[in-house]
Formats: sequence, C-alpha cells, structure tokens
Amino acid sequence: MSDIPTSLRLHRYMGLASGPRLLVLGAVHGNETCGTRAILRVIRSFDEGERALARGSVTFVPVTNPLAYRRGTRMGERNLNRNLRPKEITRDFEDRVGNVLCGLLAEHDVLLDLHSFTAPAAPFVMVGGTDPQSTEWRFARTLGPQRLVTGWMEVYEAGVARRRREGLQLDDPGLLDAGYGVGTTEYMRSCGGYGVTLECGQHDDPEAVEVAARAIDHALNFLRLLDQHSLGGQPVSAAPEVLRLTDVIDREHAADSFVSDWSSFSPVAPGQLVARRHDGRELRAESAGCIMFPSRLAVPGHEWFYFARRES
Repeated sequence: MSDIPTSLRLHRYMGLASGPRLLVLGAVHGNETCGTRAILRVIRSFDEGERALARGSVTFVPVTNPLAYRRGTRMGERNLNRNLRPKEITRDFEDRVGNVLCGLLAEHDVLLDLHSFTAPAAPFVMVGGTDPQSTEWRFARTLGPQRLVTGWMEVYEAGVARRRREGLQLDDPGLLDAGYGVGTTEYMRSCGGYGVTLECGQHDDPEAVEVAARAIDHALNFLRLLDQHSLGGQPVSAAPEVLRLTDVIDREHAADSFVSDWSSFSPVAPGQLVARRHDGRELRAESAGCIMFPSRLAVPGHEWFYFARRES
C-alpha cells in the first residue's frame, strides 16, 4: 500500500448563533508538531465539555500536510507553504492538498497557523500589512508572544524583482515568481479574511505546545466564540516588539559562508560583517537590525538570509 495519504482530517465545532469562522492549522510542515499536539488537546477539551462554542465556528486541522507528517520531514514533495493557490493541473502531493486547503481558507474569516523552528529563539508572530491598528494586528497582539515580524511579502517580491533584473538562470522557476511567496496567511488575505503565522518555539520544546495551546485560547476569546463559562486563558495586552523585514540575500555559490553562527534575531550593527561570497566579497549590514531565517543549507540561487530592523 502506498504511503501517500488520500485525505485530510478536520474537526469542526459550530455554535448555534452566528459569528466569525476560525481556522486553526497544525503541521503545515510535517516536522513542526507543537501545533498538532496543542490542537488535539483543545479538541479533547471541547469533547469533554471543558469548552463550549457559543457562536460562529472553529475548524481544526491537526495535520495539514499528512505526507510530511508521516515521514517526519518539513516537506512531502515540496513546501506546502509556498505557491499556495488552486491548481487545475496538480503536479505533486502539496498541489493536491493545496487545492483542498485553499477551499478551506476561503470558507473562513480568520486563520491561526501554528509552526515551530529549529534554533533557540523566543516565539514570534508573522503578521501582514502596515497598520498596527488593523484587526489582524490586534488579533496578533492577543495571542501571547510579544514579538511581531512583518514585511514578508514585500521583501519576497523585492527579491523576485532583483533576480529578474539580474537575468538569473535558476533551477527553480518559482524564485522568479512573486506568487511563489504566497502561503496560508497570504492566501487567506486574498480571500478577504485575515490570519497570522505563530512560530511557537523550537520543534521539540514542550513549552512550544503550551504556547500554541494558549494562543488557541486567546484566539477563541478574541473572536468571542466561547461560552462565557468555558473561557480559557484571557487575551493579553502589551506593547509588542515589532521587526520589519527589509531585505533578502540569496546564496550565489555553495562556498558562500557566514562569518558567525547566526540565528534568527541575532543583532547586527551598521556595517557589521555578516557573510562572505566565495570570491571574497563581503556582505555587511546596512543599518542596525537583526538577521532573520539564516539557512546554512540554502542551495545557490535560493534565499540565504534576511535582514530586519526594529520598529518598536
């Protein structure tokens, strides 16, 4: 029997009064399981009567990429959280999941997508747009982590434009397609809703599960979906740290190298040396800020690391 899954498992609770429709995703990347474990815990609490939905609906997808989850890998056949759009012709497993997932996103108003990461760092929320008073930003601020990162799509599109200007011949045509940067939250916004990606902590850290579970509670409370007698954790209110992505740097050659053991949020000063190209050219920080998403496994032509600056 093939190990390729043929279905997704969903859990949906619907209140008897109208209200917002929340979608909570786990394991969009198969080795990021804190969201899966938190979602299953919350489902049990609904089934055992500890929580009760009063209005609207909440749909849980504990394992959004079952092939990657089954294999314990980030991806099945490709990254599900890129190039997310309906496909008339499906070329891989993630295309088939994506067609179902796009339909699910379009049916909902709000998305909470739960992820984790490799290196030590504090949890953070990826948020879109520039208006800190928008509903999406207010939603993000209630989830628990008080570090927000924004600017993903703008920087991704700028990276694509630069690659096109330079006339690069790349093995992956997606690197020349701005739409390839679209993942769950971007597609959700294109459908008229809003959503955030919550990076809950390191992959195997038990505290990441707690961060995810608390965030689900906060999301349910923010949307006022729960019966007043079954409220979980109360939303938090604080002035978050905000970082805006400003640039993406591609790896040009396999011998390009970092000069330090960078991890996300590593601070850099103006002019500080960050990396060297294979031919000796230096890459320095243009301004004060931090390194984001450094990838020592990046192949030539692909994203290597990002710069971000602190806005508050």
